[in-house]
Amino acid sequence: MITKQQYRKLMNTYQETGNVTNSALRADVSRPTARKYIAATQTPQELQVKHTWRTREDPLGEIWPQAEAMLAEAPDLEAKMLFEYLWERSPWAAQEKHLRTFQRRVKLWRLRHGPDREVFFPQDWEAGRALQMDWTHAAELAVTLSGQAYDHLLCHCVLPHSNWEWATPCLSESLLSCKQGLQEALHRLGKVPRELRVDNSSAATHRIGGGGAGREFNQQFLSLCEHFGLMARTIGINCPNENGDVESSNGHLKRRMRQRLLLRGSRDFESEAAYGQFLQEVLERGNHGRREKLAAELAVMKPLPPTRLSEYDEVTCTVGWSSTIRVKKVGYSVPARLIGQQLKVEVYERELRLYSGRELLMSLPRCCGDRGVVLDYRHVIDHLLRKPGAFERYRYREQLFPGLLFRQAYDHLVAEQGQRRGSADYLRLLKLAGEVGESQVEVMLADYLSPPYPAWSVAELGRILRPRPQCHVELEELQPECRSYDALLSLEQEVSHAG
Repeated sequence: MITKQQYRKLMNTYQETGNVTNSALRADVSRPTARKYIAATQTPQELQVKHTWRTREDPLGEIWPQAEAMLAEAPDLEAKMLFEYLWERSPWAAQEKHLRTFQRRVKLWRLRHGPDREVFFPQDWEAGRALQMDWTHAAELAVTLSGQAYDHLLCHCVLPHSNWEWATPCLSESLLSCKQGLQEALHRLGKVPRELRVDNSSAATHRIGGGGAGREFNQQFLSLCEHFGLMARTIGINCPNENGDVESSNGHLKRRMRQRLLLRGSRDFESEAAYGQFLQEVLERGNHGRREKLAAELAVMKPLPPTRLSEYDEVTCTVGWSSTIRVKKVGYSVPARLIGQQLKVEVYERELRLYSGRELLMSLPRCCGDRGVVLDYRHVIDHLLRKPGAFERYRYREQLFPGLLFRQAYDHLVAEQGQRRGSADYLRLLKLAGEVGESQVEVMLADYLSPPYPAWSVAELGRILRPRPQCHVELEELQPECRSYDALLSLEQEVSHAG
């Protein structure tokens, strides 16, 4: 089919010259085509007839009525899966090579008869009105700290009007990480918006009644918002698109971090502080082009309160007779000298700080879960050595195997010496690990517990690994005798050497 311009050129030239060949050359079409349009005296659109008939037999004629009925009943069926289902039951009705034809027909059916898709309505956010907050998993970045995998989340805050953002690494989606992430973002801004919008995370909301669908804000979260003068807002259950700005920014932030990690040439960092500095640089570069809109937001925001909230929870607990305390449903071992004492515990996201009055006694790494026990064998090993029979049925016995090699060593000792003597010997091995370090003991165990399986004992390991006492030679204090020198000075005659 020729274009409208070609048709007009053809007809105008033919009216002037009456020559079909010259008219075809002028319009850049073939002579038969020119002759056809001149004879028809119809435009290309008028001459083009809509193709309503089939030129070959429908290859899907037998299976399509059944496919159409199944799609109407279950619109989510995938075209390929449905074709395989129908073809397996009626292999004579269609051929495998007709899959692409079937997929195109299913796509056309969805366009004509399929269900409506959800409509999203772009929002114009008022400057300085809201701050959106969400947690996103960052394990996909494959970041390591000193060679160890760093499985963490990012508490991500975004201003929808300017898209200014800030993120803080955290270990869990908790109220403590919410408090830390929110305060970091607000103090970076230096101002406070009117609203804080979050999803239905348990850090901010809880279920109403017994298993009801509704949720309401936690009192602690409301206290946090009240401190900053923020109005708490949440989204509909299972409607993350209502916090679409921060949900979208989660992916954009991690994409920029992946690119920066590739340019850096390594995903390993010396410490959390070094990783935090890297994240800060990525965020500052991203926010550089948003300064103009951010200035408009800051102009209408409220000032920050004069004080910053503490980023820990405070609980009081008593050390039990098993030399453990229980903090937020998790047990932690402490030195036995603290049994019976009431301690004040500051619960941070990553650690626990134990106080007696105002004196800091010790710090413990915090477990991220809400069940179980974190036992340090160094706190109880001396007492287990006095009562080795308690080890066999000790409730937290599995916590006394620091690694797989220690478990294998225990099984070897029990197999060689029996349950009672083997358990006692294993406790001595733990005592040795506490004195010289687990890594040194594991190096020795790796040699002894692999082929050709040489004979060994805990006593022998102790002699090898324990530092040998050094012999100190006591020297008497030197007392110089000066009288003989004084006598030399008092001589009247001077003695000289004559050679």
